[in-house]
Amino acid sequence: MWQIDDQRALVVTTDFFTPVVDDPYDYGAIAAANSLSDVYAMGGKPFLALNVAALPPHLPTEISSEILRGGAEKAREAGVVIAGGHTVQDKEPKYGLMVIGMVEPGRMLAKSGAQPGDVLFLSKPLGFGTLTTALKADKAKPEWVTEAINWMKLLNRQAGELAQEFGAHACTDITGFSLLGHGWEMARASGVGFDLYFDSIPFVDGAKQLAAEWAFPGGAFDNREYFQQHVKFDKAITEEEKMLLFDPQTSGGLLMAIPEQRVDDLIRRIKRDKISLWKVGHVVESDPMLRVRL
Repeated sequence: MWQIDDQRALVVTTDFFTPVVDDPYDYGAIAAANSLSDVYAMGGKPFLALNVAALPPHLPTEISSEILRGGAEKAREAGVVIAGGHTVQDKEPKYGLMVIGMVEPGRMLAKSGAQPGDVLFLSKPLGFGTLTTALKADKAKPEWVTEAINWMKLLNRQAGELAQEFGAHACTDITGFSLLGHGWEMARASGVGFDLYFDSIPFVDGAKQLAAEWAFPGGAFDNREYFQQHVKFDKAITEEEKMLLFDPQTSGGLLMAIPEQRVDDLIRRIKRDKISLWKVGHVVESDPMLRVRL
């Protein structure tokens, strides 16, 4: 974040990755939505972007153009202009955006600031890493993949707007470090503990079935190794259920800490407008630690 003056600050971010799905258009749209999420997580409004792409020299033109079209149409949906970019040759495709957004300094959202009594809300289900790993191994049902792709392509714009409207004390997007990894970063930055309720956490269709087959991406094991020391689980939670919470997400949702006095109003809005936003836990006064309960 770069403050220009008392009323304006720039939010600048970049992200890109290798394909997570087979369809090049969907891949481009997912990569763009993921790149835009950092701006929404900080309470900003994106307005300008640049393509960042690495493409194999022998990749058919119709595939590379579909990747870029997916990114361009997702950016247009967000009200963002892609004003150019840069490409290099590489053995494996990589695509994403460098994004610039604007935010009022006094309304900026950060990982720090969550307070005891706040209620935690999550804007997308979990399980994207497990589903895309199963897709590569031909173990995922087509309807499971379609649902996961639709979630990954969904912009976090509405979630970011709700976080600001209902006075979120802290917010972050859930991506490669998983719900538990990013949640602990948020708890640590705020100097509080989080109580998460497993039965309230949403998962995409097929995630639990694939978890029972231990179909997790390598990043889930990396996340567990690094972050498990900061998490306490109820004994009734199984090993595969734990791993689902360490599952790295691509273009995941926002996790926001909403003040207790605004929660009832937010829940009424969720029910009235049929918004995808789940209450998944509470902020508690303790050392930075995540406790996962049933």
